[in-house]
Amino acid sequence: MKSTHNILWAYSKSAAVTLAMVTGTAALITACAGVAPLPREYTQDQLDASVMVPSGHVVVLETTASGLLHYECKANADTAGTIGWVLVRPEADLLDRTGKTVAKYSGPPATWTHIDGSSVVGTQVALAPRVGATNLPQQLSTGAPGATPGVLQNVTYIQRVKTKGGQDLSKSCTQADIGDKLTTSYQADYIFWKAA
Repeated sequence: MKSTHNILWAYSKSAAVTLAMVTGTAALITACAGVAPLPREYTQDQLDASVMVPSGHVVVLETTASGLLHYECKANADTAGTIGWVLVRPEADLLDRTGKTVAKYSGPPATWTHIDGSSVVGTQVALAPRVGATNLPQQLSTGAPGATPGVLQNVTYIQRVKTKGGQDLSKSCTQADIGDKLTTSYQADYIFWKAA
């Protein structure tokens, strides 16, 4: 009787351990299914060559911006005798790849300020068309970092890619419209680079 009892006890214990392992594995698989995969490394492969960052630089921060662009109908300083919509003020919040707001975009001049206090001012060096008449062009800017240490302190380049909206300037802007204001919403990815 004792040996039968021991055998039954061993089988019961083995079944309990197996059940615990199966239940634990199922719970682990369920938990892992809800975890987002790591973002893949940023690549410039699909970009126009004019807005590609030169080799010898690495990505510091990848963000997605959502905001507003404020325009005014005025004489175009770049082309004498013409009138058009001129960007007078951008404003956007930038989220990192986890969805956390990490920076703000403002201007002029074009300035990105991180929540850690660091900042960088951009100077446009190139534009590349983006498909869609109302989408801002892709852009490459050089960066002039501010003095405050932090994420943006050593940024050398800023890319604006994956733009949506921001350039629906179909509203009339003639001599009679000078001084009129126009605000458009937009989205874009801003990628910040530093020397490797």
